[in-house]
Amino acid sequence: MPLQRATNGYRPCDSRAARPQHVTTSCPTPLTRHAFLSATAAGSAAALATAAAPRLGRAPLSPRKKRILMLGGTGWLGPAVVRAGLARGHEFTLFNRGKTHADLFPDVEKLKGQRRRPRPDSKDPEQDLTALEGRKWDAVVDTSAYFTGEVEDACAALRGNVGQYVFISSLSVYPSLELDATPITEDSPRAECADKYTTSLGERFENYGALKRYGEDAAMAAFPGAATILRPGYIVGPGDGSDRFTYWPARLLRGGECLAPGAPDNGLQFVDVRDLGEWVVHLIETGTAGPFNAVGFDGSISVAEFLHTGKGTLNHRCDFTWVDDDFLEAEGVTPWEEMGCWTPKAKNGHAHNDRALAAGARFRPIAETIRDTALWVQQERGDRPWRAGMTAEREVALLNKWKAR
Repeated sequence: MPLQRATNGYRPCDSRAARPQHVTTSCPTPLTRHAFLSATAAGSAAALATAAAPRLGRAPLSPRKKRILMLGGTGWLGPAVVRAGLARGHEFTLFNRGKTHADLFPDVEKLKGQRRRPRPDSKDPEQDLTALEGRKWDAVVDTSAYFTGEVEDACAALRGNVGQYVFISSLSVYPSLELDATPITEDSPRAECADKYTTSLGERFENYGALKRYGEDAAMAAFPGAATILRPGYIVGPGDGSDRFTYWPARLLRGGECLAPGAPDNGLQFVDVRDLGEWVVHLIETGTAGPFNAVGFDGSISVAEFLHTGKGTLNHRCDFTWVDDDFLEAEGVTPWEEMGCWTPKAKNGHAHNDRALAAGARFRPIAETIRDTALWVQQERGDRPWRAGMTAEREVALLNKWKAR
């Protein structure tokens, strides 16, 4: 059922004008989990995170104001970090090209520059890190790193002038994650590629995970004992322009018979962008270093629990028909692309987050993420084409074929 904001939260309303009629995808070519993570990371700058109050369990204000440099800061995760930090009294400087959402944070200091090295046969401007010279910050948050050399360049420019380097990496550094259900810890083997200084992510983003790994290495080498490495998987929530999670709140609002993917007890992991932003700030406040898997939750969540939570939160007029992994794979349904929040159980590696929980990671109720994302779909997303998700026509065809077996 559509939602509207009330003074004490959210309440159902009768208007159905904002309900999405269908969801389409413009990515027909199958992608691996690593490739989809990297593809959406590269394109997520078009999305904005909704502001949120600090999570329960955090002190209302930090005992000491931190000066924080953001490399980027106006795309997807960056704004969530800035909003969380400003709410806790910290001071920010944003370093970027000034092209993406330049109107954000008008009262925050902005330095213009270019961290990217020029690519062969491209029109990229020359790298320019001069705005960082002679400045000091307590911490830097690097949300925009893709290539090893550019991380090394940033580290060289900031070494001696920054106390802590927070590097946003990815679960894609673990090559086994998309191959089987092997549990992943921060000490699991990491990806490699033939040339650590390549400036190509690869046609299928096959170099993405390895390049994130080499970026981690660069940050740890330049800031020994003071590098914080965060490895998120799927970052979701209101403002997520990748549509990989957003598909489900939109689909549940529509109601009716829903194709429920795979095994009901299959595990599910993601992290709300606002929770990740708040945790980044907490790690800076506490000066915590080391590698961390940045995934939910405090306890396990199954796909069935996720879908029924969404149904209870948004629309009781939903009925789930469970369709198994073998059928979906045989029909060419792509995980987390055409079908959000689904990875075949045999390939669904679980990333342990014990270290993250011990280091202060907190996760809001899934119902809150679903509800707020649905509200964003109705009020802010607009009618731009969907980058991921299953069309209504495709869903009906699959359900009919499943029942006719």
